Amino acid sequence: MREDHAELEIKKQQQDVMGFLAANKIDFEERDIAADEENRKWMRENVPEDFRPAAGNPLPPQIFNEQRYCGNYEAFFSAREDNAVYAFLGLTAPPGSKEAEALLKKMQM
Repeated sequence: MREDHAELEIKKQQQDVMGFLAANKIDFEERDIAADEENRKWMRENVPEDFRPAAGNPLPPQIFNEQRYCGNYEAFFSAREDNAVYAFLGLTAPPGSKEAEALLKKMQM
């Protein structure tokens, strides 16, 4: 029963990330690590040591911009709460976005 809850939580988090990216017209590629051993191996090797769990392997979703590791779901969620997702993803916030407006205000201070 506990495993089903964990799988459901992972799916919910993945859908949350992909839904946000799609809604904000941010191109992304979903990589299935459950069905593809190469993707699973790549993710495990490319999550930096500092961000790996003490035991076991990092759980999805893990977010990358090409080869650059951005973070896990918790980091994504925090960035979204802070209107800093574009910075989190290593992207330039589009003009008129909440993030771009917040950066503009900071620069004017």
